[in-house]
Amino acid sequence: MSVDSKKDIIKGKTNQTVGKTTDDDKKELKGKVQEKVGQVKDKADEMVDKVAKKINKKSDE
Repeated sequence: MSVDSKKDIIKGKTNQTVGKTTDDDKKELKGKVQEKVGQVKDKADEMVDKVAKKINKKSDE
């Protein structure tokens, strides 16, 4: 997991908590979206790593 995706996930969870605590639906929704963005970035990083490993393996043969 990259630092960037971790930051988005943490910020998202924080915004969700603040939104719930202050009864601010907009902030809570923003937090949910931000957390999902972090999760998508993480999945994209995983895919890039898998593809890079396959390419490196093929080039080593």
